[in-house]
Amino acid sequence: MRKTNFHIYICGSKFKHMNDIDIARSVTPLHIRDIAAQLNIDETAYIPYGHDKAKLPLHLIDSLKARKSNLILVTAISPTPAGEGKTTMSIGLAQGLAKIGKKTVAVLREPSLGPVFGMKGGAAGGGRSQVLPMEDINLHFTGDFAAIEKAHNLLSALIDNNIQSKKHNLGIDPRTVVWKRVMDVNDRALRQIVVGMGGTANGVMRQTGFDITAASEVMAILCLSSDRSDLKRRLGNIFVGFTYDKQPIYARDLKAEGAMSVLLKDAIKPNLVQTLEGTPAIIHGGPFANIAQGTNSVIATKMGMSLAEYAVTEAGFGADLGAEKFLDIKCVSAGLRPKAVVVVATVRALKYHGGMPLTELSNPSIDYLTRGFENLDKHLENIKSFGLNVVVGINTFVHDSEEETQAIIDHCAALGVEAIASNVWANGGDGGKELAYAVVRACNKQQNNFKPVYDWKQPVKEKIEAVAKTIYGAERVEYGSDAVKALRLIDALDLNESPICIAKTQYSFSDDPKKLGRAKEFTLTIRDIEIAAGAGFLVPITGAMMRMPGLPGEPASLHMDIDEDGRIRGLF
Repeated sequence: MRKTNFHIYICGSKFKHMNDIDIARSVTPLHIRDIAAQLNIDETAYIPYGHDKAKLPLHLIDSLKARKSNLILVTAISPTPAGEGKTTMSIGLAQGLAKIGKKTVAVLREPSLGPVFGMKGGAAGGGRSQVLPMEDINLHFTGDFAAIEKAHNLLSALIDNNIQSKKHNLGIDPRTVVWKRVMDVNDRALRQIVVGMGGTANGVMRQTGFDITAASEVMAILCLSSDRSDLKRRLGNIFVGFTYDKQPIYARDLKAEGAMSVLLKDAIKPNLVQTLEGTPAIIHGGPFANIAQGTNSVIATKMGMSLAEYAVTEAGFGADLGAEKFLDIKCVSAGLRPKAVVVVATVRALKYHGGMPLTELSNPSIDYLTRGFENLDKHLENIKSFGLNVVVGINTFVHDSEEETQAIIDHCAALGVEAIASNVWANGGDGGKELAYAVVRACNKQQNNFKPVYDWKQPVKEKIEAVAKTIYGAERVEYGSDAVKALRLIDALDLNESPICIAKTQYSFSDDPKKLGRAKEFTLTIRDIEIAAGAGFLVPITGAMMRMPGLPGEPASLHMDIDEDGRIRGLF
């Protein structure tokens, strides 16, 4: 029997009124050597970061073992502003698989401090389906985000230094520089800034700005790189801008990739931690799915598949965002193929997409629920269009009625899709066992025939329209003047065969967050297209998407504090 790490057993009303941080503190984690031992990793092979986390070396990736593993992708329907607990369900599913005797690892993203201190609070799961140590994971963890931020900003400094310096000057036209700076905090005031003010000693004055670290191209590069040499190559391919005589400038022209790689020396290594029940978890990288590719690193995924029979990973926001990018970008780039996809649905989100006001979502309503089925149906159609086996995981909440939950199960059954109600927040792995059995059944089906939505070699416009029409359900695509200029630049830089990573609202299939349910007969407007030559993809930007979020009126940070003993409160 697998060793348990519960210090106390939590159940009933006592547990119901505890918040995530208190639940996490009620557990005594296993030593990291015990977690590593579950994956047959020798103590000499990993680098411990204290007693409960470690860095894993890249040589643990074994292509032959990875090909025999079952990769499970967890995605979701279009969310409410609060999210639908996709990470919680991913962790609960991994614990459920372990409960039924499957050697399993959860492979997840690292949280960004932006959402942690902004709208959502922590992002390490919830209830009895969390990863530990949740406080460290939600905050600075092993320093990966800091290293990515420093590597990104080093290139920014080198660009401005080259513009200012007469030595090795490349003749960069400061008006053409597209590379911004990054920081891991939501701060709308930094979206547009001017640098170099105060005279010639302070550099050349120019307009620039900040993105959030999760949207950094360095983050995307780290998450798509296969090894150190690939990381360095991709860093060198970062497009910076043009010289005065219209020649493109890349990071390699500034000889930046070597020093940037040095800063990422340890950040490229995945992080080993554990779930609340002692199931191994690998956490690495953290790009957003609405403005980046929204999945953890290729290295972490392949490592998880090398070490376990089942690797459970997740992709950010709804299946139209994270899952589409996971399948069309990450899987094609890395040669991955999921055995099954879990689409997380909630009664709350379905009623929301059926038109029910946010303030009333706790009230039972079969009418609003059934109206919202069209959102779920479109996501299921999309996953099936990739040729993948799908299971619906219903993340249940305390206010859900049995009638509402059963209505979802019956509706999915009529579509030929198995739907399982899971209460992993309250019951952990036990609450995920039924879903685990369903996932195993889906993995064992033979009709899985993965096919991306588009071929990378198609023209850029064809790729955009393939996603817009097939995945979003758009009737047409229109291009703004900046996007038209970008298309000409992409052609000039010979980047036409790059995949696309569309930046779009997570709340709607369209580019209008107010069009809930299943948006129909709409036009998707491409405002601009950013070039991420290092990451190897293009970023068509729709609607009013921002790569530097702002804080809400009442940020989560207002409710956080720390006492004299170093105990944090308010981190949910």
